[in-house]
Amino acid sequence: MEFTILPLRMNAVRSLLELSPEQLAAWFTDRGLPAYRAAQVRRWLFERRASDFEQMTDLPKAVRAALAEDFTLGSARIASQHRSSDGTEKLLVELHDGNRVECVLLRDREKRTICISTQVGCAMGCVFCASGLEGVVRNLTTGEIVEQMLLLARLLPPEERLSHIVVMGMGEPLANLRNLLPALTQAASKQGLGISARRITVSTVGLPDGIRALAAENVPYHLAVSLHAPDDDLRNRLVPVNRNVGIATILDAADDYFRATGRRLTFEYVLLAGLNDGVEHARRLAGLLRERTALLNVIPFNPVSGLPYKTPSDAARARFVAAVEQGGVPVKVRRRRGDAIDAACGQLRRSAAEPVDLQPVR
Repeated sequence: MEFTILPLRMNAVRSLLELSPEQLAAWFTDRGLPAYRAAQVRRWLFERRASDFEQMTDLPKAVRAALAEDFTLGSARIASQHRSSDGTEKLLVELHDGNRVECVLLRDREKRTICISTQVGCAMGCVFCASGLEGVVRNLTTGEIVEQMLLLARLLPPEERLSHIVVMGMGEPLANLRNLLPALTQAASKQGLGISARRITVSTVGLPDGIRALAAENVPYHLAVSLHAPDDDLRNRLVPVNRNVGIATILDAADDYFRATGRRLTFEYVLLAGLNDGVEHARRLAGLLRERTALLNVIPFNPVSGLPYKTPSDAARARFVAAVEQGGVPVKVRRRRGDAIDAACGQLRRSAAEPVDLQPVR
């Protein structure tokens, strides 16, 4: 059967990764082409991990040419790629405008988890975090978020698939929900990466309006709130945006999220030696969380060049964890991974212009 390819509309060139399945199907039907071609394209992108329209060999050449006229498959390039001995791989990704973001692939037994960014930089100002040291530049588009997923998926052999997504890279995800939510929809779609929404975690510094907006989407993403302190006085020093919100308001919004989704809450706590790692900090933290259906994720600080903060000793960490558990709150200690490749978000971007002792992937 012959199909007519309609001419390109002016200013129509954009990333195909910005399109939903319905929008891509409409592109085909608008041109008198069968809508099933859209599903073929998405299979090439998300299952076969194609990086070029010419690889989509079950599409007619004329269709491939038309797609290439109207769309790109993303405009980012991998500026650097590094792998640590534990299998963690980190990409420094350069966007079309020269800005750079980071994303990570973590291997843990059968799990293949990716950590993605939502902004260039971050406006939240956490004093111990490399991502926000230079402020926020801009939000990432939906296509730029999806492109990180695909770049990381292409690091896997054909028989392996991504299993989990954590939105814990550069930026505050809830400050870019407009672009993040369509990207996560593509990740969870059967026509996308096919990752269960229950295996997708969105991490936030604690924006109450954003938490409630996420709850209103009625999608059971896992919510992780980065707390880092048991009281406002200390949190104001560590997380300056807290001055405009307060822990009580954040916890109220998190409770609303639990009621709306039924998903257990995770509270993240970066341990900083001599600042927030004392037994008294742990006891007060347990007092905040013990009545909630929640898990505390303790994260030993990953040192950042140029910052004065230190990782607590193993003994201090053990005392902290024991005190929280005695207070009735379950605790998980995050295993530090990728230290040798600056895997903490923002570190590789900052060090990219400086000589660093990394092992590039060959």
